[in-house]
Amino acid sequence: MEFVTRAINYLKNMGIYMTTVQWRDVIEILLIAFLLYYILAWMKNTRAWSLLKGIIVIALFLVVASILKLDTILWIAKNVVNYAVIALLLVLQPELRKGLENLGRKNFLGELLSTTGMHTTDVERVTETTISELVKACTEMGKARTGALIVIQRNEFLSEYETTGISIDGKVTSGLLINIFEKNTPLHDGAVIVVGNRVTAATCYLPLSDNMALSKDLGTRHRAAVGVSEKTDAITIIVSEETGRISLALDGKIEPISDGEQLRNRLTKLMSKDRDRKSSRRNKKNDKRAVNSPSVEGAADEKS
Repeated sequence: MEFVTRAINYLKNMGIYMTTVQWRDVIEILLIAFLLYYILAWMKNTRAWSLLKGIIVIALFLVVASILKLDTILWIAKNVVNYAVIALLLVLQPELRKGLENLGRKNFLGELLSTTGMHTTDVERVTETTISELVKACTEMGKARTGALIVIQRNEFLSEYETTGISIDGKVTSGLLINIFEKNTPLHDGAVIVVGNRVTAATCYLPLSDNMALSKDLGTRHRAAVGVSEKTDAITIIVSEETGRISLALDGKIEPISDGEQLRNRLTKLMSKDRDRKSSRRNKKNDKRAVNSPSVEGAADEKS
């Protein structure tokens, strides 16, 4: 193929090109290397990783075909490559969408968009009382082998998942959560969403994770917890119906919890980080307003 031939010629003439390298070229190389690293790191836990290995095998085959001058194979590949790119984009559409969502959740973009209020929420902070009620409910349900799935909203809205369930809007208490997840009750199937100190919805449907690295022993409840943690920054508590064990899903990973005390410490630590982040963001905004807006004394001096 044409691009394979160009690549081979470029490698042959690399010594000549090195003498014409400028500082702009170095910056471009570093940026491209940086982007490639993060693209590969993102692809590693998706279906795209397996596809990438297949593409590498095909590319190596085409390089060999070009060296051996197998014209028929190169002609077929040249005519197929345009359609293959379109087909690849269609196959990887869910992964590409997830990657763009993750890019949008990065801090450098989040800070920029926070002024519009599009991706952040200013909800009531989760109190120690609510954490205690969550820990008590999960501990009791674990002892009784009652399956549970509790999603706690942080900075990103969970409205699209709330609409799939039944509105509750009740204060978080251990009794309410235990009654919701009690077997053979109308609300036990699905996830409960907690916003601030209130249960906003129950029987909510969550997206299942397609992460191939997850253990095959994990059931639908755990995969749903990982799925929502991949798409949002929410904290999800899982109580296994089979074993009664408690787990925490965060940032696409499952974290086993040994007992109620560990769960309490983990939730408290995560909520403290959220409070510190919001406080820091609020202080920065106040500092900017103080700098941009003239003081009362300054305004009076200007008038005089």
